[in-house]
Amino acid sequence: MNIIITGASSGVGFEAVLELTLSGKHKVIALARSQDKLQRLAEIAGSLNPDCVLYPIAFDIVHDDYADLLQFINSRFDNQVDILINNAGVLVNKPFAELLETDFVEMLQSNFIGHVRMIQSVHHLMPDGSHIVNIGSMGGYQGSAKFPGLAAYSASKAALHNLTECLAQEFAEAGIKVNCLALGSAQTEMLEKAFPGYESPVMAFEMGKYIADFALTGHRFFNGKILPVAVTTP
Repeated sequence: MNIIITGASSGVGFEAVLELTLSGKHKVIALARSQDKLQRLAEIAGSLNPDCVLYPIAFDIVHDDYADLLQFINSRFDNQVDILINNAGVLVNKPFAELLETDFVEMLQSNFIGHVRMIQSVHHLMPDGSHIVNIGSMGGYQGSAKFPGLAAYSASKAALHNLTECLAQEFAEAGIKVNCLALGSAQTEMLEKAFPGYESPVMAFEMGKYIADFALTGHRFFNGKILPVAVTTP
């Protein structure tokens, strides 16, 4: 499989890459903004499986030019992308009364518009039977518990959830399946920022493995679904 994953430098994205490269069966392009963290990812992946095929690339899905990225994808993947995992994202934790318009803009750009750009850039390379996995949040899941300070973040994730449902219909004729995992807590840097001091019962590597497994097999059973991945009820 030819796989692209964004937000690969930390948290569940980092762990998902390690899981996907462990078998040596897949080629993975790992995108993130931090070159140093990507280098660490490559070193760990190589130590776990010296034969893994991993291309870590420093890339900002919001601001960088996609022309060079597409040229690289085409050269390494022979013009075919089988799986796209849109995991990149940022979080702001601030009371609604203190939120600036720029906070909402940042959330929408990083958690929604960046994924729109990625999908628009590569969907034409995706064959019948391919899979787009958007990484959402229980914060954007309708009917789930909501928390003070996360209004801008949760709203941006809700937009991503709705996009998933729309694209599942729009890409149906091309045979591209589109699903979204609305993640609950996992022990990551982002969780610590959202809920300082809270310890999740789910480790980052466990959630990363779940994401990797779902990306490889979930499209056989689901399409256009927003699937809650949480150990608590909404």
